[in-house]
Amino acid sequence: MKLQGKTALITGGNSGIGLATAQLFVAEGARVAITGRNKSTLDAAAKELGPNALVFRADVSDSTTRETVFAEIKEQFGHLDVVFANAGIGVFAPIAETSDEMFSEVLRTNLTGAFLTIKAALPLMRTGGSIILNGSIAESIGFPGSGAYAASKGGMNSMARAMAAELSPLGIRINVIAPGPIKTPIQERTSLPPEQMEGILKLLQSSIPLGRIGAAEEVAKVVLFLASDDSSFVNVAEIAVDGGVTGAMFAAPAFRIGV
Repeated sequence: MKLQGKTALITGGNSGIGLATAQLFVAEGARVAITGRNKSTLDAAAKELGPNALVFRADVSDSTTRETVFAEIKEQFGHLDVVFANAGIGVFAPIAETSDEMFSEVLRTNLTGAFLTIKAALPLMRTGGSIILNGSIAESIGFPGSGAYAASKGGMNSMARAMAAELSPLGIRINVIAPGPIKTPIQERTSLPPEQMEGILKLLQSSIPLGRIGAAEEVAKVVLFLASDDSSFVNVAEIAVDGGVTGAMFAAPAFRIGV
C-alpha cells in the first residue's frame, strides 16, 4: 500500500474529489482527517471512511474552527505527512454581476483558505511530507463568467512556487493539480435549469479530446501519486487532469473536421 502508516488532511473531503481522495488514501493505508461544512455529507463520509478517519465540520477560512481541527489532529495523529488543500467553491457570474462580496468569498475560500490551511499544518509536517493544492484549468482557458474563480485557482501556482522556496529546504514537496471538466456534486447544486445544464455538459464533453467528462476517482489517483513516494522527486509541478483540454484542444470532437 502506497500510504501505509501515513497521515493526511483533506479539506473539503466530504464530497467530490475530496471524498474520492479520502477513500483512496484510506484504502492505501493512511489515516485521514477530512473537513467540510455540510453535516449530512460529513456524516455519510464518516460512515464510508470508517475508523481510520477523523471528520470535522469546519470552514477552512475560520480561525477558531481551524485551531480546533489542528489541535485534534495533533492529539490523534501526532503529525501530518500529507495535506491536500482541496476545499473550494465554484461561483460563476459575468463581471458586471460579480459583487464585492461574491469575489471576496471565492478568494477567501479557495485561495486564502488554502494558504491558512498550509500555515496551520506546517508545525505538524515532517521531512518527506507532501502538500497538494487543488487548482483548475480555469486559470488557462478563459471561460466566461469565471473571473473570480479563475483568479482564485490561478493563484495556486504562484503561491506554490513562493512556498516551495521555504518548504524545499525542509524536505517538504508542494505541487498543484489542475482538474478540467470533472463530474462532481457541484454540478448538481447549480441554479441552472436541468435542460440548460445538460446542454452545457454536452458542450463540455465535445470540447474534451478524450471525448468524455472525467471522474473524481481519476483525479484522486493523481493526488495519490503526488502524496506518495512514487513522486519523491516531483516538486513545484502542475499536473493537468483534463482529458487533454489544455494540451491538445483541437483534438476534441468539436474540432475533428474531416478526421
